[in-house]
Amino acid sequence: MILLQAAQIAKSFGSHRVFTGLSLTVQEGEKAGIVGVNGAGKSTLLKILTGDLAPDAGEVTRARGLSLSYLAQDGGLESGRGIWDEMLTVFTPLIDMEKKLRAMERQMSETSADEGASRQLLEDYDNLYALFKSRGGFEYETSIRMVLSGLKFAESDLTTPVNTLSGGQKTRLALARCLLGEPDLLILDEPTNYLDMDNLAWLEQYLNSYRGAVLVVSHDRYFLDALIKIIYELTPAGLTRYTGNYSSYVQQKTALLTQQQKEYNRQQAEIARQEEFVRRNIAAKDTTRRAQSRLKALEKMERLERPARERRVALSFNPARPSGMEVLQIAVLDIGYAGLPLASGLDLQINRGERVALVGPNGIGKSTLLKTIAGRLPPLAGRIRLGSHVQLGYYDQEQQGLSGDKQVLHELWDRYPHLDEVDIRTVLGRFLFSGDEVKKHVADLSGGEKSRLALAALMLRKANFLLLDEPTNHLDLPGKEVLEEALDGYPGTILFVSHDRYFINKIATRVLELSNGDISSYLGNYDYYFSKKAEREQQAGRPAGAEPARAESTEKRNYLQKKEEERQKRMRRRRVEELEQAIADLEGIISRLEEELFLPEVYQDYVACQERQSKLEEARSQLHEHMEKWLALVES
Repeated sequence: MILLQAAQIAKSFGSHRVFTGLSLTVQEGEKAGIVGVNGAGKSTLLKILTGDLAPDAGEVTRARGLSLSYLAQDGGLESGRGIWDEMLTVFTPLIDMEKKLRAMERQMSETSADEGASRQLLEDYDNLYALFKSRGGFEYETSIRMVLSGLKFAESDLTTPVNTLSGGQKTRLALARCLLGEPDLLILDEPTNYLDMDNLAWLEQYLNSYRGAVLVVSHDRYFLDALIKIIYELTPAGLTRYTGNYSSYVQQKTALLTQQQKEYNRQQAEIARQEEFVRRNIAAKDTTRRAQSRLKALEKMERLERPARERRVALSFNPARPSGMEVLQIAVLDIGYAGLPLASGLDLQINRGERVALVGPNGIGKSTLLKTIAGRLPPLAGRIRLGSHVQLGYYDQEQQGLSGDKQVLHELWDRYPHLDEVDIRTVLGRFLFSGDEVKKHVADLSGGEKSRLALAALMLRKANFLLLDEPTNHLDLPGKEVLEEALDGYPGTILFVSHDRYFINKIATRVLELSNGDISSYLGNYDYYFSKKAEREQQAGRPAGAEPARAESTEKRNYLQKKEEERQKRMRRRRVEELEQAIADLEGIISRLEEELFLPEVYQDYVACQERQSKLEEARSQLHEHMEKWLALVES
């Protein structure tokens, strides 16, 4: 059964067209996600689907009697009630029904001489009781406690007025209201914002067992992998539907782009062949008719467009020099603010080449530890020792190092005055700041733009030890992928804080969990950490024997082998992209040279004509070589 259907939706704001011709269907019980770059119009589309915004064209159709709940991005709950009382409002019809049942019970307890009226009252009571029970009348308080607990609201929080909560807490409470309503369709815009890893795991489990349909916009790829079965990608070209989770979507999209590039290249080769035939035979008396026929066929041919390439950040981290083997050593370290420790007695050692993820509950001190290592905060006690030739590069999630009153160009140039303006502009161009965008003031940048500017500054530092505090925050999905590729090829050492489980899986070789003032170490990525933590909790207090040690050794080898296979795949994918770009460049060169051969000043000049012909043959030869390499890679 179709719950919601959008047909040929279009929306513009002034002269800016957000999208046009979008169509989408949500089936009963379906779990679907919408992805796309920042600014593509995902949130606008959700507002149109929920009726909060009217489309300029097209139509949205909803099933009769459809119940729908919508969580807007950063849509915090505002109320003067306490948390518990606010959640009770979701169940007002049940509470009213319960009050009516109590009143009927009191009425039945009173002596009545009218037997017929008593019988009717009892029948009405039985019917209302059955309805109350079927609608969850005996479970709604349990449901409230379960959802609030899953979203990290303690029993002691339940009387707290909603309007005294932080923005993140209000957003989590708004999510709780949506879930408790159990509508036919949940529409959620970035529901994983403000959730820590425990919250996220709980939400995934809850939504996977949810009987209604879910339509979600999210940048959390791990969340999309765990929950979603349909992916809609929103691009300037429209809305494309893929069956499967996020990882499946990435594979399908890559295969689709590869196929489109093949078809485009094949058509271009055929066009070039036919144009060459026409050029050689159009003037000859014997073959002019055939040449004219082929020329007409070329004119009628429906030309394929070159597959669109996303405008992506060009990011790479290259240390100026390698560090010593021991990069960082921490001993009995106390961290905190104004003499108040968040964590005490921390011990840690990180060696060259390690990629260490630091995880733990919000407020436990992860960012504080990074700031203390980076020298932004003084340690309260203990010792921090950096190894020989270690050069730090620190990425602050709050971007406090950026100067709001400076232009983008001068923010970077003032940090690296030894570089020419051309060099600075070139770097900014790699981070998608071009033309007059480099003159924008930092204070006017979006969160994603500030992140790109901070990454540009970090890249120029050429550090061999990167401290990254939530580096994927504010980045869209292509930006996250570029960052992952850059860090995957980075030969230095990384210590990073992140709630992005997909990112941790891609980058980490070790996970450190900060909890209760202690650090626990897990060799591997997030999945390994999650499974080993569960095992440790189950085996708490049980002595470790030789068999578990052998199992862990095998797991380590399997893990390292898997990481190497993933690295090889990423290298092959990058090589394919490089070859596709080289092929496109060569095709452009060939096209230009072929046009020049028809210029009078060229074909009347024997030397110029021979020079063009020589370059043309060389370019065609290179194109042939690149095509063979490309085919070998994509078919391997």
